[in-house]
Amino acid sequence: MTGYTPHVRREWAALAAPTVSPARFAAHMTDGLPAPVRRWLAHAVAPGAPLLETVELVMHGEIRMGTWRRFRARQILAPPRGLVWAAESRLAGLPVSGYDRYSGGTGEMRWRLLRIVPVVSGSGPDITRSAAGRVACEFPLVPPVALGPAVCWEPAHDREAVAHVRIGQEEFAVTTRVSLSGRLESVAMLRWGNPGGDIYGEHPFGAVFEGETRFGGFTLPRTVRAGWWFGTDRWREGEFIRFTIEEAAYR
Repeated sequence: MTGYTPHVRREWAALAAPTVSPARFAAHMTDGLPAPVRRWLAHAVAPGAPLLETVELVMHGEIRMGTWRRFRARQILAPPRGLVWAAESRLAGLPVSGYDRYSGGTGEMRWRLLRIVPVVSGSGPDITRSAAGRVACEFPLVPPVALGPAVCWEPAHDREAVAHVRIGQEEFAVTTRVSLSGRLESVAMLRWGNPGGDIYGEHPFGAVFEGETRFGGFTLPRTVRAGWWFGTDRWREGEFIRFTIEEAAYR
């Protein structure tokens, strides 16, 4: 966490605390859930795996900052408590680094060129609401959270179910699509934001998952493509991040 504020280092450490006395996964735990969710969890969580609710991810990919630019990042993700996403890229040939976070009930973004010159900074109610939506959208990367009290499931049809995810004071409806084999295919929701410089409001947001990889007792998507206006004819314009998960350490 070199270059990040003491506050963010503390938030990272708090989110990274190990799950206390986790239960172990058994098939009966999915009884009563919609069929797509049962398929996904049976596919994504190994029998007897501890239901760990925090993951540290290492990833690389491309992010749209005017043009597509390569990045590397680490992320601590602990729904519903929060996340910190810390990344490095290059802008005009110079290194740019920083973080997005939702923790302690607030959201923030802080990006610096050469770790000194401000590029993007933001906080306040709009940033917090948008960041909470990101935590909700990413909860499937921590499959045990799907069984916890922060998520209530509503059936849709044989390929989809809606997760009502409570993050802080907000509840988000996340439509989760699952193949007939149990592979996670996509998530979609309305997320607060101002894509394209629009005024803040709720806009379609989502992610497509491709390939699979296994870390410990959990099967995750290998690659993720995410952005605004998901499911509309503006998706190509709204997609702003593509990444591959290299490592996932659950705790």
